[in-house]
Amino acid sequence: MKNIITLFCVLFSSTLLLGQYPGWQQKVNYTIDVKMDTDLHQYAGEMQVRYFNNSPDDLDKVFLYAFFNAFQPGSMMDVRSRTIIDPDSRVGSRIYALPLEEQGWIKDVELSLNGIPCKVSIEETIIVVELPESIKAGTFGDFSMTWNAQVPRQIRRSGWMNKEGVEYSMTQWYPKFCEYDHEGWHSHPYVGREFHGIWGSYDVNIHLPSGYKIAATGIIKTPKEEAIESGDWHFTATNVIDFAWAADKKYVYDSIEVDENLTMNFVRIPNIIYDDQWAELPRFAVQGMRFLNDFIGRYPYPQYTVAQGGDGGMEYPMMTLVTADRSLPSLVGVTIHEMSHSWFQAVVATNESLYEWMDEGFTSWIESECMAAISPTEMTKPRAGGIHAYAYYGYIQQALSGNEEALSTHADHYTTNRAYGVAAYSKGEVLVEQLGAIIGDEVRNEGMREYFKVWSFKHPGPTDFKRIMEKTSGIELDWYFDYFVNTTHTIDYRISEVSHIKSKDILNVLLEKVGTMPMPQDLRITYNDGSTSNYHIPLVIMRGNRQLSDGEELGEDWPWTNPTYSMEIKTEGKRVVKIELDPNLLIADTNRENNLVEFKSRGKIEFTRE
Repeated sequence: MKNIITLFCVLFSSTLLLGQYPGWQQKVNYTIDVKMDTDLHQYAGEMQVRYFNNSPDDLDKVFLYAFFNAFQPGSMMDVRSRTIIDPDSRVGSRIYALPLEEQGWIKDVELSLNGIPCKVSIEETIIVVELPESIKAGTFGDFSMTWNAQVPRQIRRSGWMNKEGVEYSMTQWYPKFCEYDHEGWHSHPYVGREFHGIWGSYDVNIHLPSGYKIAATGIIKTPKEEAIESGDWHFTATNVIDFAWAADKKYVYDSIEVDENLTMNFVRIPNIIYDDQWAELPRFAVQGMRFLNDFIGRYPYPQYTVAQGGDGGMEYPMMTLVTADRSLPSLVGVTIHEMSHSWFQAVVATNESLYEWMDEGFTSWIESECMAAISPTEMTKPRAGGIHAYAYYGYIQQALSGNEEALSTHADHYTTNRAYGVAAYSKGEVLVEQLGAIIGDEVRNEGMREYFKVWSFKHPGPTDFKRIMEKTSGIELDWYFDYFVNTTHTIDYRISEVSHIKSKDILNVLLEKVGTMPMPQDLRITYNDGSTSNYHIPLVIMRGNRQLSDGEELGEDWPWTNPTYSMEIKTEGKRVVKIELDPNLLIADTNRENNLVEFKSRGKIEFTRE
């Protein structure tokens, strides 16, 4: 009987696990050796990979990325950039104009599995590998691979000689295994926004001429001065989803300890134009790292590097590349944003192509929180509407333009770059902040910490995030994500009518849902003596309500089907001077002009708006 009970408990626990997560994810361990020819900007690569098939499926093929092949005239990235109506100014037609010696490519790929050659074909940015034998479910396969590559002239993220003179920005530079998960293979061609990888370890040897200095993911295993002299660099990284590096002979290094278990490195080319800004950067970056550790959860790696390179700012595990010629607020802002990706993408690793808002939106949200906390007087200007006001404004303007596209759109398939940017960054940030209007700010923040704790080193999706917020708050949120993620329906509530009933001590307020998307409402009555009455009106479909603040009263639940809602307010003889919906500006209401009623005189009720 005891054994039967034990078996039942195991099965029940497994069922619960499968209910929120498939219970498996692939793992891949890379050993990479590359020899750079800095005259030709080419390299020869060798790689041994142990691929753990932890899925329940036998695999008879695998896919790898060949990112550099995007940097050729006529590539999908090139055509997309030249035909979209609002091209990324960093790309434009630059790929199309690349001469042969400045184009990127990965070719001469030879690959074997367990010593047996594989059939390999290269379909632009995707390497398709037909296996000589299946990698059975629950087993692993050992791949050996060689290839040759030409590093493209720096255009987007990766390449040689960026606009600030950094010689190598080596990101998305090696054949990287595509992810296979409970949704199947994710081998979408690289058009500009891919970031999805398999957890694993990296052991990387990079061979350069003497004198180069490198910043990289991972931990350096070679003494730095010895590596500079010999040109042989060795790095290792554990439990990461990618590996990036940058190199230049003019680099200088600065390091500072955040605490006894974490060091931050700052790597750049000295320049009188921005030396002063970079001298100030470490103190803000360290403040930011400490804030994020407390606000979200502990950064799990022993080092983090901010390196000059790339074409703006781009995050990778344990490091970021940023351009250096910026004002101090801009330099700190881009550093905090990319560093925040160490929580939402480098550790909680969503499929950015499918759920870009869970990557960029969550990161933008904690960036705003962090920037306000680390030094609001030096780094940020006061914003009407609070620290997330820019995100609300950007999203609402896009929604009103008629050009908004749903958050459920694949990142590469938005019809405009603006629609992608607003959705991924602004609306994603609003999605998180607006949860405060539904479940409360403190509970939302607690939920974000729990989300990071539960989903670190995993690949969650929208349902996983929703379930964490539901469990933390006790409130149902299906409706919120259905509307805000899967549709472009907007929020618009108005104060429709105000009148006295029975006596002048009772005020009837009629609210109206003008927009399509339902949201709970907060209502504030302000009296002539400065006092207020505050009411929270939940939705029936929430099956609960956020915790009320001191003195706040709970209204009846509002059914989402009902276009109007009536509330009686006892004024106790005090004169009402203002009635306001959403006084804390937490809701992305697309027309705030109908959220406020002010009274001109003591007598007849008169709206100050039409």
